[in-house]
Amino acid sequence: MEGNHSAAQDPESRLATLRTEHRDLDSAIEALNAMNTSDDVQLARLKKRKLRLKDEIKILEDQAVPNIIA
Repeated sequence: MEGNHSAAQDPESRLATLRTEHRDLDSAIEALNAMNTSDDVQLARLKKRKLRLKDEIKILEDQAVPNIIA
């Protein structure tokens, strides 16, 4: 699966890859919604994948910013 390959990437590259994939999923979801014969199961899978990417992006962003209590 993709997760094994992602471990080899540096965090900045991984973050860029995730953001690109997130935007691509946005486009795919829009296109599927625009179709008259949209597949609800496929749409749900794309949305779920997009949410997982968003969570992973948030985790990487949080790791990149130091947690400093002033």
